[in-house]
Amino acid sequence: MTELRYRRATSADLGSIVAMLADDMLGSSREKAAPEVAESYRRAFAEIDADPNQFLCVVEEGHSIVGTLQLTFIPGLSRGGAKRGQIEAVRIASERRGDKLGEAMFAWAIDQCRARGCSLVQLTTDKARPDAHRFYDRLGFEPSHIGYKLSL
Repeated sequence: MTELRYRRATSADLGSIVAMLADDMLGSSREKAAPEVAESYRRAFAEIDADPNQFLCVVEEGHSIVGTLQLTFIPGLSRGGAKRGQIEAVRIASERRGDKLGEAMFAWAIDQCRARGCSLVQLTTDKARPDAHRFYDRLGFEPSHIGYKLSL
């Protein structure tokens, strides 16, 4: 693996990001990857980019985007006023899965959370992703909560 570069995503990266989100068993049914990025993704990107507690990351190797994830830094009153880091929308380019990029991306993301003063890093994962569950277990994450969602 050559050197990875982590950077804040720009609007020019949206096509690559959405394509990675759509290129998986669950994402293929909920994302709209197309040559022209839908306006809904552009609006969401603008909101994420304007929020200082959000970091939409792309991971580059050479001139290619090989991964993405979103970090959210959540201030809170519980746990003595602790700040949490939330890792979401983790994807790796399909041709690079299995190359240990996920481990490198999580090490980077956890370091970013520490640097921002987080005392806890959390994530959610779909119940239909047993391989991801094993990966998170291996990284030391514990399945400590049950999550609920309500579609609106």
